[in-house]
Amino acid sequence: MLRPALRRVTATRYVTPLREGGSMPGLCEADDDGTYVVKFHGAGQGRRVLVAEVLAAALAGALGLDVPELVVADVDPVIGRGEPDEEVQDLLLRSPGANLGMDFLPGALSFDPAVDPVEADWAARVLWFDAFVLNVDRSWRNPNALWWGGRPWLIDHGAALYFHHDWARAAASVDRPLRHVEDHLLLRSAAPLGAVDAACAGALTPDVLAAAVDAVPPEWVDDEPGFDDGAAVRRAYLDWFTGRLAATGWRADLDRAQAEVSCG
Repeated sequence: MLRPALRRVTATRYVTPLREGGSMPGLCEADDDGTYVVKFHGAGQGRRVLVAEVLAAALAGALGLDVPELVVADVDPVIGRGEPDEEVQDLLLRSPGANLGMDFLPGALSFDPAVDPVEADWAARVLWFDAFVLNVDRSWRNPNALWWGGRPWLIDHGAALYFHHDWARAAASVDRPLRHVEDHLLLRSAAPLGAVDAACAGALTPDVLAAAVDAVPPEWVDDEPGFDDGAAVRRAYLDWFTGRLAATGWRADLDRAQAEVSCG
């Protein structure tokens, strides 16, 4: 499923910081009457984390996995003037303009596969997806999934695609196995990867990959060190995805991990 370009909203009120993650996102209201969990480009490892969120969400959607809607949230630091925390004020001052908003799911609970009913095929698609985008952050300690509306939703993919923090070595990661796969939240509940591999790979068509890359706002890829322009950055992501689809080593490592779990 091709996702449309991200909507743009303007943050109108900073509600509260969310301190569960290291990037210190904040809950904000916007001019479309929506409420969003906003990640700021001035936090942590900067705008590359926001790029990873957009790309991962687009690919997850193509695989039939639910991810809350993402928007570009334009922020004027003045919205934090009533926030007493100086750390929050400093973060907003470092993050004017385009930031990333994720639709807030009121009343959502942390997803627990031991309690919440999910199909083995769904678990296998999530495992495949996380391995494809090198998402190292979906474990029992940190599920990064919510249960809302009677089904699971995947969130927080800023740790994925970590190769873009060192573009000079990005090519070496094209066939890299998922790190710490033995700790993955769904390793034990997933169907054999062979049952979903062809369908998942087939869903990530050239058009889907191109649409995902094109959905990244220019503010987050322009002026990337080592590239002539934003178009070159987009081509680099597209080349990596294409190479990842053709690679086999990371898939073999998933098969190994599943086999070890079934034998154990």
